[in-house]
Amino acid sequence: MTYTGEVSVGGPMDTRELAGLSITKLAVGPMSNNAYLLRCQASGQALLIDAANEADRLLELVRLGGETAATVLTTHQHADHWQALAAVVAQTGARTMASVEDAGGIPVPTERRLEHGDAVHVGDAELRVIVLRGHTPGSVALHYRDPDGSSHLFTGDSLFPGGPGRTASPADFTSLMDDLERRVFDVYDDDTWFYPGHGNDSTLGAERPQLSEWRARGW
Repeated sequence: MTYTGEVSVGGPMDTRELAGLSITKLAVGPMSNNAYLLRCQASGQALLIDAANEADRLLELVRLGGETAATVLTTHQHADHWQALAAVVAQTGARTMASVEDAGGIPVPTERRLEHGDAVHVGDAELRVIVLRGHTPGSVALHYRDPDGSSHLFTGDSLFPGGPGRTASPADFTSLMDDLERRVFDVYDDDTWFYPGHGNDSTLGAERPQLSEWRARGW
């Protein structure tokens, strides 16, 4: 596998080819946000996760393979994750998705409001919605199990290598840690590769030994 997930603003995309999906990662904007294009290998249909910034680069991304993205999913309501959303939707006609809880904080209308446990389809591929409460009221993560058996998780700003995403209060921190443990670490195995909203990727196995440390430090 040549995919590393190490991308930088202004640098090249990085693509991972799975049996059912291709995953292309691109870093954009002043906060180095990650945007991910998921494309079904069978149908060519695509989904863009987080139209964060640099609309021109994102449009180049979504037109890979000759098909535009049919859907743009915004992982949460923070402004650095939707700066290019209006432009991308205007150019592509893509459908928009976000969680029920966070949709009201996104200035582009959300056509499908997601709840925990919902399924999102990208052509023949099915991803499962995981709502993680704490970084925002309803941040969305997506889990995908490829036909090759590998497990993949797109975590937005709720989980990074080294800890959970930023929270504004002790109650929010506890909520996020509880959801991460119960809805992610207790459900998916150590080989699950996760793709965060900023920075490099990791695996659940690499982060699992630090869960008690994260709880103790409070961030």
